[in-house]
Amino acid sequence: MNEAPLRGVGVLVTRPERQASGLVAAVEAQGGDAIRFPVIEAQPIAQSDVVATAETLQVPDIAILVSVNAVRYGLRYVGDARVAAVGPATAGAVQASGREVDIRSPGGFNSEQLLTTPELQDVSGKVVRIIRGNGGRELLANTLRDRGAVVEYLEVYRRVLPHYDEAEIAAVCHQWRAGIIDVVTVLSVETLRNLVQLLSAECLELLGKTRLVTPARRVIKAANNRFPGIPTLLANGPQADDLVEAIVASMQPGNPDD
Repeated sequence: MNEAPLRGVGVLVTRPERQASGLVAAVEAQGGDAIRFPVIEAQPIAQSDVVATAETLQVPDIAILVSVNAVRYGLRYVGDARVAAVGPATAGAVQASGREVDIRSPGGFNSEQLLTTPELQDVSGKVVRIIRGNGGRELLANTLRDRGAVVEYLEVYRRVLPHYDEAEIAAVCHQWRAGIIDVVTVLSVETLRNLVQLLSAECLELLGKTRLVTPARRVIKAANNRFPGIPTLLANGPQADDLVEAIVASMQPGNPDD
C-alpha cells in the first residue's frame, strides 16, 4: 500500500491565503507538494459603511451567511434572526464564533442544497438577509423571492484580485514548465476567471493541459469552455479531504476525466 500517494505530485492551491492552510496540510500529509498561489483576496468593507447599510434594511427573520468570510465580517449583523449557513465550513465558523446554526443542509455545501431544507420552503412574508461579499450568484435570492420572501443583501467584504509582479508570475510559469505543477485546484468560477486573468499566455497554454480538480460542475463547464479538452475531475465536496481524495484518484492509472 502506498502511504504517500501524492509523492512527487505538485498541487497548485488557488484558495485565499487565510483559507488555504487546511488544503495545503492535507496535500502534504499525502506526500504531495502544495504550491500556494491565491487568486482571490477578501477585503472587509469599512464597518461604518456596513452599519449604515444595515440600518436601512428590515429586521430579518432569517440570516443566511454564504461563506467563512461572511461569518468573519458579518455575523454581528444577524441580530436575533435564525441563522442559515451555506456549507459545513461556514457552519463551523458560525459555531466557533459561539452562535448556533439553525438551518443547514446535512452533507450539503452549496446554495442548491441549502434551498432544499424544510425551513426554507415556506418563507412567504419572511424577511431574509443574505450576508455576503460583493456580487456573486443570485440563486438564493431569486429562489426565495419566488417562494414569497423579502430578500435583502448585506455585503460585508469585497473579493479582489491579488497583486503579483511579473517575477512572481514568471516563477509560477517556470514551475509549470519544469513539470512541478501536476494538478490545479479551483473551487469557484470566479477563482478560475482570476487565475486566467493573472497568468501569462504561456502559463495559460500549460493550464489548459493540466488536470483541474473542483467540487463544482459549473467550474468544469467554464473550464471546458475556456480550455476545450482540459482534464478535469469532480470532487465530492469543497473540504480539504474531499479535494485530496479526488486528487489521489486523479493520479490513478486509467482514471477517466469527469
